[in-house]
Amino acid sequence: MRLPFDNRERRGGQRPSEEDARARRELWRAVYLPTVVLALAEGMLVPVLPLYVADLGAGFALVGLALAAEAIGMLLGDLPAGSLLRRFDRKRVMLVGVGVVGVSVTLIPLFGTVAMVVALRLVAGVGAALWGLSRHAYLTESIRAEARGRSIAAAGGSQRIGLLVGPALGGVIAGAFGFAAAFFAFGVVAAVALVLCAKYLEPRSPAASEPHKRLGHRAALRQVLVEQRRLLLVTGTGFVMAQTIRSGRKIILPLYGAVALGLDVQAVGWVLSIAAAFDVALFPLAGVLMDRLGRKFAIIPCFAIQALGMLLVPMAGGFAGLALAGAVIGFGNGIGAGTMMTLAADLAPRDTIGEFLGVWRLIGDAGGMGGPVAVGAIADLVTLSSATLVIAMLGFGAAAVFAWGVPETLRRPAPDPVA
Repeated sequence: MRLPFDNRERRGGQRPSEEDARARRELWRAVYLPTVVLALAEGMLVPVLPLYVADLGAGFALVGLALAAEAIGMLLGDLPAGSLLRRFDRKRVMLVGVGVVGVSVTLIPLFGTVAMVVALRLVAGVGAALWGLSRHAYLTESIRAEARGRSIAAAGGSQRIGLLVGPALGGVIAGAFGFAAAFFAFGVVAAVALVLCAKYLEPRSPAASEPHKRLGHRAALRQVLVEQRRLLLVTGTGFVMAQTIRSGRKIILPLYGAVALGLDVQAVGWVLSIAAAFDVALFPLAGVLMDRLGRKFAIIPCFAIQALGMLLVPMAGGFAGLALAGAVIGFGNGIGAGTMMTLAADLAPRDTIGEFLGVWRLIGDAGGMGGPVAVGAIADLVTLSSATLVIAMLGFGAAAVFAWGVPETLRRPAPDPVA
């Protein structure tokens, strides 16, 4: 598989577009299929986890904390994960990450306390950081920049395919067999993802993927923070707001359905799967927009439309109204499939890719943590509808920052000479 920054000859005289297509085919079983499977497991928790924690007697704030715990764990794991990518190959880091996620979530129902839910979700977040960052680096190094949008959007689409089925499946399992069965099912599905990664991923050492001057982790991290500080400050502000609305929807839709509208766990699961259906349908368009028109043509409408969908949530009077709001949110999120990962891949310096992506994910995970915490705190202090409006405003804010504060990163390649 040809890396974007190596100097090897093209295999068989292939043109870049042919190589890109071949590389994407190779990525389907190595990266995209495990992503679908693990996203299916994560999707099962979307309707189950908040209702399980609420069933333990927790208020909105504690429910928000339990949902944010994974993002907090990711915050704790992002920079160490970047260090590991400098020392170990991407495959090994991915395998450890998937294993940690699967085991920690499976253990949740064995304790039956909110404190242990939070603790185990923290551990799962560290595993998710290892999986996500190593996968991001693997993708970044596998495809040329000019075709990167479609390839990374496919990874985002793979995630959405799993989330399409996951919520409804989790709701059905929990409704029929209880909450514990849904957590145990998560463990089984995560094990399948682990087997796929072990079988199909190519070992890829840091030396093979970072041919530039080798730096120690601390020196490389310091270099990123100093040289990229202005870019990270502005772009990071938009990224935090973007991730806040993306994570906030995961608590707003199930809680509003269950608490404000009185829907049961299966109905909530179907609402979330309807939203995911629109999400999945749009990811091919996201990749085309990014690679043909520019990254901003996908990023800006993504968060503006999600914000509009959030404004519809307090107007929902029942299942149909909430499903409509979820569909609009899913539509907006689908247009933005892979946008943040593609933007980071465009901006990452080749000699400090692990450290840059670690900092980038740290910023985004701060937003991912902020969504559930903000919704829970505002809902406890005021109302759930008020929390929804705040999250909507942050979505509009993200669209504004990316529209006027962030440069377009798509660079047109020079015409390829005919061999």
